[in-house]
Amino acid sequence: MTRDAGSPRPPEGDRPGAPAARAEGARGARPLLQVEGLSKLYPVQRGPFAKPSFVQAVDGVTFHVDRGETLGLVGESGSGKSTLGRAAIRLIEPTVGRVLFDGTELTALSDRALRAMRRRMQIVFQDPYGSLNPRMTVREIVGEGIVIHRLARTRDEETAMVEGVLQKVGLRPDMMARFPHELSGGQRQRIAIARALAVRPDFLVCDEPVSALDLSVQAQIINLLEELQDELSLGLLFISHDLRVVEHVSHRVAVMYLGRIVEIGPASDVTERRHHPYTRALFDAMPSLDRGGKARRLLPGAPASAINPPEGCVFHPRCRKAEEGKCDAEIPPLEELVPGSGHRVACWHPEVE
Repeated sequence: MTRDAGSPRPPEGDRPGAPAARAEGARGARPLLQVEGLSKLYPVQRGPFAKPSFVQAVDGVTFHVDRGETLGLVGESGSGKSTLGRAAIRLIEPTVGRVLFDGTELTALSDRALRAMRRRMQIVFQDPYGSLNPRMTVREIVGEGIVIHRLARTRDEETAMVEGVLQKVGLRPDMMARFPHELSGGQRQRIAIARALAVRPDFLVCDEPVSALDLSVQAQIINLLEELQDELSLGLLFISHDLRVVEHVSHRVAVMYLGRIVEIGPASDVTERRHHPYTRALFDAMPSLDRGGKARRLLPGAPASAINPPEGCVFHPRCRKAEEGKCDAEIPPLEELVPGSGHRVACWHPEVE
């Protein structure tokens, strides 16, 4: 298979040196990140005398990410993807659940102990301009973490580390004196990635890292992340609503709907088999030049309110296969259709044709 320098890399299996996706629960090595039963609720104040209510942004989610692996996380806006990514590294506090990072339970750490772990877990945000301090130079932005975590003994060593990480993301060291407004969108996102990499992390949350960029720059950033992952064995949680990007970069894919993971497994299995009706509807809605004569199956309606989610399967009000008395009453477990495949789906009537 050939591709241009400006095109995203092919999915796992065509990527030389990429780690093979392993079945959930069948791993020999300890995962880098393990999330167990994580939920996040936000209080909603409707009035001084109203009964308290809550938004269930994330609802009982369990997943893992291995070293050197990318888990792609997809779903509609409001599905809880960004909240899950932030809660997984305790940028926001989970309401319920456990998060283990390299065997250490993050949710049990004190603030002081958590600060010491921050170096190993970093995040790249969606907006490359809004996430950078406009009053700081590139050198100050990239070097801030180096100073905070005391990774350099001298000012010269700090400068050398900043220059090195800038070169790693394809930027010239002479850009250190510039401010964010003097850079292009692609350069700003490279600076955001350099800032995250400067502290030598083991794990990155990439929250819509290319959605604000044009297509040519998107491809450059995606290829950069893959090259850095192969070089540094980074674990990545790649959050995006762009199914094509996720399909290219991920070893495994998780599909979220209204705070829950409804399907998860090896990227090729999830994107080709699409067992959950929601997964199938997402991919069917993608524009395509060659649909083989098949009509697009558009998803009806809008997601239900996270303040008052449906009983049973959260997707049943929009599902053409919903069974009264079953789908609207019982929550389907997230389980394998084929034992040992690592491909799990939460559906009473999965798509199997």
